[in-house]
Amino acid sequence: MGFKFEELIAWQKALDLTVEVDKLTKEFPSNERFVLTSQLKRAVDSIALNIAEGSTGQSNKQFRSFLGYAIGSGVEVIACLHIAKKRGLISDSDFKKLYAQTEKVVKITQGLRNSIKEK
Repeated sequence: MGFKFEELIAWQKALDLTVEVDKLTKEFPSNERFVLTSQLKRAVDSIALNIAEGSTGQSNKQFRSFLGYAIGSGVEVIACLHIAKKRGLISDSDFKKLYAQTEKVVKITQGLRNSIKEK
């Protein structure tokens, strides 16, 4: 692997989450395609993308900022999952599974962010 982010567990787990969310949203009704489906997929992709972008050629301070954006996107995914559950678009078991997976990604990313010293 040629880029620093590819070695980061936070990025790897975020990438796995994008696959799971993509599978889930394929089951959403077509009237949600440009609403919740789009929002949820953009939020989950944003986690992995911010980790990647911040890890390459950035100062520690900038990397920490990008990780903060990734964490915020993770929280947005959680909110989208709540909305999907409330609208009856996902089952309780899918909600719990993706909630736990997202929470894990957020916690790993927070741990990475906390481990980076600002210079």
